[in-house]
Amino acid sequence: MSTLAAQAISTSRLDLLPLHLEHAEEMAAVLSDPALHAFTGGTPDTPQALRSRYRRVIAGSPDPAVSWLNWVIRLRDEPCLTGTVQSTVSPSGHDSIAEIAWVVGTPWQGRGIATEAARGLVTWLGQQPVHTVIAHVHPEHQASAAVATAAGLTPTDEWHEGEIRWHRSIRS
Repeated sequence: MSTLAAQAISTSRLDLLPLHLEHAEEMAAVLSDPALHAFTGGTPDTPQALRSRYRRVIAGSPDPAVSWLNWVIRLRDEPCLTGTVQSTVSPSGHDSIAEIAWVVGTPWQGRGIATEAARGLVTWLGQQPVHTVIAHVHPEHQASAAVATAAGLTPTDEWHEGEIRWHRSIRS
């Protein structure tokens, strides 16, 4: 499998833009609500800590067979960043598997942004050499379960670090 690179993705209301260091300051504000960490743990990053983390992520996986793909979500009508989507694409047997995740800042939640971004990401992944998409969702996080469902994933009976594994085959 060759390494993939994040490319701009457009949906009806959103632009998913490949992550850059310059996004760190605005994203630190977007992700500043401690409530965003209720299911994942941790605390909000400072702009400096987020810039450092983005620097590591942008450098890519130390494993050349694994692609770290990260986007910020821009809402075109407001022109502001509202969250992130990400995918780690790894070889899995003869196929490849993409693990996805999303987060939308508290002020923009409840507007379908995470759903639209996740659908856009899964559609884009379907055009790549990816056969399976997975996500891990905390069993009490109903909003994330709704996003996963809307992106075509279904829950499995598998657990990973206290979260339910969701699955979608995008190629047969």
